[in-house]
Amino acid sequence: FQAEDGIRDSVNGLVGSEMCIRDRYFSDGISEELLNLLAKIPELRVISRSSAFSFKGKDIAIPTVAEQLNVDHILEGSVRKAGNRVRITAQLIEARSDTHLWSETYDRDLDDIFAIQDEIAEAVVVQLKVTLLSDAPKVQDTDPEAYALFLQANHLLGITTPESLQEAVALFKEVLAIDPGYVPAWLQLGVTYDRLGSGRVLPLEEAQRLSFQAFERALDISPSSARALNSLAWKLFRHRGDLVTAAHFYERALSADPSDTDIIGNVSMFLSSLGRMEDSIKFGEYQVSRDPANAVAYNNLGMRYRFAGHLDKAEESFSTALRLSPALPGLNYELGVTQLLAEDYASAIRVFEDESIPIFKQVGMAMAFYDQGKSALSLELINELISSYGEMIPYYIAHIFAYQGDLDDAFEWLETAKLAGASALSDEAHNEPLLANLHADPRWLPFLESIGKAPAQLDAIEFNVTLPE
Repeated sequence: FQAEDGIRDSVNGLVGSEMCIRDRYFSDGISEELLNLLAKIPELRVISRSSAFSFKGKDIAIPTVAEQLNVDHILEGSVRKAGNRVRITAQLIEARSDTHLWSETYDRDLDDIFAIQDEIAEAVVVQLKVTLLSDAPKVQDTDPEAYALFLQANHLLGITTPESLQEAVALFKEVLAIDPGYVPAWLQLGVTYDRLGSGRVLPLEEAQRLSFQAFERALDISPSSARALNSLAWKLFRHRGDLVTAAHFYERALSADPSDTDIIGNVSMFLSSLGRMEDSIKFGEYQVSRDPANAVAYNNLGMRYRFAGHLDKAEESFSTALRLSPALPGLNYELGVTQLLAEDYASAIRVFEDESIPIFKQVGMAMAFYDQGKSALSLELINELISSYGEMIPYYIAHIFAYQGDLDDAFEWLETAKLAGASALSDEAHNEPLLANLHADPRWLPFLESIGKAPAQLDAIEFNVTLPE
């Protein structure tokens, strides 16, 4: 929702306005809650949060927003909160003609905030003349005080500084002290612990344990929660290597909410990890069709294309991600690797030079220098990487040696990465074209078996999913 200082949050689009800056989190929260509610209606095609919120703070005409998001209608509104009273104004717009179809103003106590959201969703369905095949979804309500704290905690979670994450944990715990059965708070608490671990604010093992416990608690409360199933599947997949149980949870999550683009994207990565690349690509393409301003989704799709050998499509996808988010860390590296594989060495060097993560820049340049015949410069970079970052990036050092045909050193660094528990190793090694020189070596298949990624091991995992209609 758009605040008085000009903030605009577009949510499929939901666009809002008019609120005190200190309560901006409340407007963002209402926007996201309404988006999530509408997205649960399968008869509606709702653009995801990441794309919708990418227009935040931008003064763009509604027809332009609609064109970029490829939507026919925009739900626009405003939120004004004062004490225990809230005024929400909503209006539905036929986007390309900029014509108002419906509007309503709700003056209520905060106790009625969930009923307002349900009423707005019902009005959208009526105005769009949508025939529902089942009952319209309802917001999970909670105590109004708990809800206000929940929205504040979500806002702090989005800031992602160590201090804001720790504050978010405290607020989520306050929410759960008021309402122990509020599933969204358990889920977001789990996400917060994850980020505290990733940032090394908490010891990684402790953070993973606390995160897993929060997700499990959410699923205990709501066994059919798509988000809880998705969160637990991700933990099992990326952090515990339990592909069989992860497959079961992903099947259930997708069945529970086939419209959730986060689930779609995670399923795409999981299919890639199983070596089912063409299916992975189909899910990735579907995700960007529903989330067209999400640079991370385009980056992930680019990796799937590269793994499958579709280098032109990979370069196009990475370039789209760069246009959407030029500062996205690691993106220039991924594009540069694609250009190396396409033997476009000059372009690869230019792109590597723009990479914002110094380590990835050096990894890319070491391979590019080798291709240019500058072996001494390449070796200098490799030695510097090993000396300064060898314990951090053994998997990527293995890439360099494999790419250059130094098979013994490549296998040695892959073993180091395995012992270090590098998640990228088990997720990507069997697909990564930079390791192609190792495939004919008799050590390759035993290595894949040691990380559970030999073809026979992957083929034995049952995973049956289909894209939404």
